[in-house]
Amino acid sequence: MKQALCAEAIGTLFLVMTVVGSGIMANKLSGGIDGLALIGNTLATGAMLVVLITILGPVSGAHFNPAVTFTLCLAKEISAPLARGYILSQICGGLAGTILAHLMFDLPLVQIATTNRASLPLYCAEFIATAGLLSVILIGRAYRPSSLPLLVGLYVSAGYWFTSSTSFANPAVTLARMFTDSFSGIAPSAVLFFIIVQLLATWPVYKFSAWLTSSQNFDNQG
Repeated sequence: MKQALCAEAIGTLFLVMTVVGSGIMANKLSGGIDGLALIGNTLATGAMLVVLITILGPVSGAHFNPAVTFTLCLAKEISAPLARGYILSQICGGLAGTILAHLMFDLPLVQIATTNRASLPLYCAEFIATAGLLSVILIGRAYRPSSLPLLVGLYVSAGYWFTSSTSFANPAVTLARMFTDSFSGIAPSAVLFFIIVQLLATWPVYKFSAWLTSSQNFDNQG
């Protein structure tokens, strides 16, 4: 259990450090062109997810996301006490990731974001982004488990571009990004609503994915 909690903390730390750090670097090098900055942010995050899920998946399942942990708790694949430990580890790891990213780029270790993301379209985008991510994980592990790291990395990379919110899709990452006033930041006014809609996606996706991947449904094909 200790190894699993450590893996969740380290994985979320590196995920957030990559999101925040690559955002800072991309913004520095893009000459003020947000599109170029987003490309850099996207490539780094997607690549890091492939690495983290590949190496830490065998240790903890590589959730790095309270929405994933909560969904698997609903499915009774992880106990409630362990789920609480995972979520606490993810939150702590995410906050540490923001601090370390700031340390590397010589910024104040803790900032409060000022990027305003409080709007109904962005909340809708977060619901869709999270539902899509959870679906990729639940369906992908049923049919293509060996491809799951790549599937998640590609989905998150695409999510940066097809959602208006740039696809946070992760309560721990959302909370951690509140403490960076950089390209990746999210002002406190939107954080609670982002987290609520992310968690609201868990139940319907769990039920739908369970139905879609059920053996009875598969056996009825053809």
